Amino acid sequence: MHQSYGLPEDIEDGDGLREKCGVFGIYGHPDAAAITALGLHALQHRGQEAAGIVAFDGKRFHSERRMGLVGDNFSRREVIERLPGNSAIGHTRYSTTGETILRNVQPLFAELNAGGFAIAHNGNLTNGLTIRRRLVREGAMMQSTTDTEVMLHLVARSSRNRFIDRFVDALREIEGAYAFVGLTNKKLVGARDPLGIRPLVLGELDGCPILASETCALDIIGAKYIRDIENGEVVIFDEDGVQSHKPFPPQRVRPCIFEYIYFARPDSVVGGRSVYDIRKAFGAQLARESAPDADVIVPVPDSGVPAAIGFAQEANIPYELGIIRNHYVGRTFIEPTQQIRELGVRLKHSANRAVVNGKRIVLLDDSLVRGTTSVKIVRMMRDAGAREVHFRVASPPITHPDYYGIDTPERDKLLAAQHDVEGMRQFIGADSLAFISVDGIYKAMGENGRNPLHPQFTDHCFTGEYPTPLTDREARDSQPRQLSLLAEAS
Repeated sequence: MHQSYGLPEDIEDGDGLREKCGVFGIYGHPDAAAITALGLHALQHRGQEAAGIVAFDGKRFHSERRMGLVGDNFSRREVIERLPGNSAIGHTRYSTTGETILRNVQPLFAELNAGGFAIAHNGNLTNGLTIRRRLVREGAMMQSTTDTEVMLHLVARSSRNRFIDRFVDALREIEGAYAFVGLTNKKLVGARDPLGIRPLVLGELDGCPILASETCALDIIGAKYIRDIENGEVVIFDEDGVQSHKPFPPQRVRPCIFEYIYFARPDSVVGGRSVYDIRKAFGAQLARESAPDADVIVPVPDSGVPAAIGFAQEANIPYELGIIRNHYVGRTFIEPTQQIRELGVRLKHSANRAVVNGKRIVLLDDSLVRGTTSVKIVRMMRDAGAREVHFRVASPPITHPDYYGIDTPERDKLLAAQHDVEGMRQFIGADSLAFISVDGIYKAMGENGRNPLHPQFTDHCFTGEYPTPLTDREARDSQPRQLSLLAEAS
């Protein structure tokens, strides 16, 4: 999912990127809800604010949507027992802006003319607000502030008879990036956007089809990976088997490069590529481009670890855990005073003084967004006695915000959009700073470099080349006051 409308801006000034969601669905299995809960647990890294499951028992739909982690809400037997049935879909989410509220937790469900329909969404509709405005103007009553809800209305308003035709009618109206899983009283449905920006895979367990954001969700339940859902493909599973529909003109697939850099779990396979191996390759390529004289390579845990291993191997510099992460700290923490706020990074990261004291170290991270956390980590290394601190980043500078399901700041808050590399180096306080090049990313992916005419991946955060229309963004830029008032009213 994921745009939210009319909510206050998130007050947390985090420095990392956040994916928006993970989706999971299974058809025809007697333990559908329990399997879905396990699948969502494997996808927890894609969203940690809320989770939900909708199941169908042959007569009625059952829904459980909760705030917080999957394990905290769906590990108890009594919760799963309230989700009977042999088909289910699930969702784990981050919100885009503002607070997470229960009415926004997915899957969303509605009773349509042809029966119940539940839907969950990973991605972002870049014309979702424009469609929402039109629907409200025509009399629709919105029950959430998410862009996902417009799909329910579009399916409901289609004049076609068959569900697949109504669903495709709705898809033809939306723009942006999406991976949908949906559940009717007869079918499990999946859909991936025409460019394949957001991932969706097909698996099988005990002869039952499964849809999931990543292969790690198949691994946790012992399911077999079958294939990726293709870009622009719609799949339908029912008692008659599987149908595959391709309602859009063929386009070159352009998956999101950040799935490989940051979002996907290292043990997942995305687009036929091992995420772990690709991240090591990023680090090796970065070392070839900008390895300094140093004594030790230190990853910024946990996301910088695979790239740091690749960097260390290529540069022939020892790899050590110079930063220890505390895994028992939640995503937010109340910081009541400036003094405590300045120490906040140490709640999650602690220096391993024995490794860094007196050493020339290379800090390896997967990305640099605002730079605020990097400042604290560099300072922490110096306080632990590091003689030199060189910062290396296994992605190119992030100069443009994302509108396809990644929670990035606006451009004026992106460090690389405001400073050149030397300015960023001074900001974070490192002795040197270097990023992998855009062509380097492509070479690490097994390409000869970036094809400027037909980019192989969605890489707009580095290049500013957005692959789809940004209808809502353009409307907001041209009529900011009108859209603001509409959002507040909605």
